[in-house]
Amino acid sequence: MRAGFSSWTARVQPTTPRDSNLAPTVWPPRLLQAPDFCHEPRDFLGAVRTVSETRQVHFVNESLPQRVRFGTGGATAGTKAEVERLGATRVMLIAAPAEAQLADLVTSGLPVVLRHDEVVMHVPLEVAERARAAAITHGVDLVVSVGGGSTTGLAKAVAMTTRLPIVAVPTTYAGSEATAVWGLTDANRKTTGVDPVVLPRAVVYDASLLRSLPVELSVASGLNALAHCVDSLWAPQADPINAVFAVEGARALNKGLPLVAKDPSGLPGIELALYGAHLAARAFASAGSGLHHKICHVLGGKFDLPHAQTHATVLPYVLGLNAPNAIEAATRLAEAFGAEQALGGLQQLRRELRAPRALRDLGLQESDIPAAVEDVLAIAPASNPTPVTRQNLTALLHAAWVGEEPR
Repeated sequence: MRAGFSSWTARVQPTTPRDSNLAPTVWPPRLLQAPDFCHEPRDFLGAVRTVSETRQVHFVNESLPQRVRFGTGGATAGTKAEVERLGATRVMLIAAPAEAQLADLVTSGLPVVLRHDEVVMHVPLEVAERARAAAITHGVDLVVSVGGGSTTGLAKAVAMTTRLPIVAVPTTYAGSEATAVWGLTDANRKTTGVDPVVLPRAVVYDASLLRSLPVELSVASGLNALAHCVDSLWAPQADPINAVFAVEGARALNKGLPLVAKDPSGLPGIELALYGAHLAARAFASAGSGLHHKICHVLGGKFDLPHAQTHATVLPYVLGLNAPNAIEAATRLAEAFGAEQALGGLQQLRRELRAPRALRDLGLQESDIPAAVEDVLAIAPASNPTPVTRQNLTALLHAAWVGEEPR
């Protein structure tokens, strides 16, 4: 069983150096059986041809130094082991009030000296400053975050100035835990950046922690993860390695999310979706932010739209814009969806999940679109497959605002 699986993982998991103190990723037993969504990749860059048949290959890929534990029911023991491995004796626990019960379970037996529950979407700067001050006042030597992307984001904000290590325990499919990307919002403008110091030293994935996640949030958060996969295929640092993570992540999410929608507490679906979300985040961490993420960061920071739901709504419109000029990426996504075309496969999944459809339903006003267009134009990647113009960006945002069928 392991021999077959290890021959596959050699393509999607960086080798741990012999002299490193980081252990390889630990996958749950059910996934060690090479599940049915896993197919041997036929090539790196295209759906049919191999790299040697297409072009001379040049790329730079950076793998992040992070320890990952993945095991259902293992959050408490896994978190304790990671805290002890890092030698921490004064732990700051960051968890929103809604996650208090799960946080108590996860941190049972840990030397927690500070519980911080002021978690706000998009991490406003003043919220980050209060958390940083609290960490310093209490002499904290490690942060444990238990929650979704906003919780992880706040832990990163603390680490950015204090350089404290983080052990992240995700309770959604957000993916922030696997990246060195930070985000802060100030004066209705969201700023993001990359800093190795904010990358959690360890991540503890436990599917059982997501069993109580409402189905609507599971869908939105899962589609947010899928957006990491899609955007990674044409982001500024896209390369053949993160493309493998992106396509396999999309395939796992395409299989797992419908199972979660049908049975929100069912572990098989959650495990698949959580696995796919991790691969998605790994791809995004390497490839960087593409047009989709630039749009959503503007909409979230400037107009305070809900993060996951905004990603879930905008995604098909960006795919529709880029797919005609990103044939290889679109072909690989179509295969991941089991569809003839990438956009058709994504839309079929969104219909099955009853995904959010329109930005106006999330609170965006039609009169907000021109200001959003100007802000996105200022940061849109020059490498986007389809050149971004005021005209096509306005059309994209208006279609997403109305909820028109993307094309």
